[in-house]
Amino acid sequence: MKSYTPIEVSSVSTYSIKTRNNKVNVDEHFGKPLETGMSCAALLDAMPRLLGADSLRAVADKIVQARAKDRPVVFAMGGHVIKCGLQPILKTLIEAGAITAVAMNGSAAIHDFEVSLIGATSEEVGDVLHSGDFGFSDETGSGMNRALKAGLGKGVGFGQAIGEWIIDHQHPCRKYSLLATCVENGLPVTAHVAMGTDIIHQHPEMDGAVTGEMSFRDFKLITSVVADLGDGGVWLNVGSAVIMPEVFLKALSIAQNLGHHVDNFTTANFDMNQHYRPMQNVIKRPTSGSGKGYSIVGHHEINIPLLGAAILDKMGKGGLNP
Repeated sequence: MKSYTPIEVSSVSTYSIKTRNNKVNVDEHFGKPLETGMSCAALLDAMPRLLGADSLRAVADKIVQARAKDRPVVFAMGGHVIKCGLQPILKTLIEAGAITAVAMNGSAAIHDFEVSLIGATSEEVGDVLHSGDFGFSDETGSGMNRALKAGLGKGVGFGQAIGEWIIDHQHPCRKYSLLATCVENGLPVTAHVAMGTDIIHQHPEMDGAVTGEMSFRDFKLITSVVADLGDGGVWLNVGSAVIMPEVFLKALSIAQNLGHHVDNFTTANFDMNQHYRPMQNVIKRPTSGSGKGYSIVGHHEINIPLLGAAILDKMGKGGLNP
């Protein structure tokens, strides 16, 4: 066996720290002191010019720039966004003209429907799974499946059909519904379903052909929106690890195949963890030719209000001041 002796370090060369290139310095990157009663704009400006804070401000800038150029801003989401109670904030951004289209997975549509109906959602799965009761609330399953069947003959898609049903049936808490807000403001709103993943698929009134057709209509609608993202549009993926990143990639592929040449747009992924599909299908692959992708880690209930306040301030429509 080869033997070793400790290396001698007395002859190691050094240099002055003053001559070194540093990635962080107090003049350019450090945060600013906080003050009592400071505005949201001041708070955002006080954050360090680094990493997540810089990305958050950059995404807000891109959204404001997109709307100034009449480019689309799409908010795509998973169900946890709805369960975090962000509908009032998203409604504010929609009414301010900052968000121009909404896309969601099936669970987000379900939670939104339940909130509109009773002002609450999200059962405790572990408490009812073994009794055979998980997911069998009659009002949710019957209401949503009937809404889809009613929308089938109207030529609308999944998201529009549920939103119209909430409005037409005057759900008591419809002001908290993101689907209803989109319908009332004339925004494209789509829901993208993986068959067998949602509780309404367990219901006796479930019709696979109807559900499939309604969700497919929405896929074609969101593809039309994606085809218009070029030259400054923005796609936000918030809290969806699989469904929405896959929908986005396929929609983008169809748009490119049909000659729309969607280039020079911005994507961003907001989530607690950075998963494979959002990283590849939202952040990296779509913007590899031109454009920019941002990855922002954290809680939706913190980051989305901060993003929204930054957007409103930059748009001149007022922030969330104390």
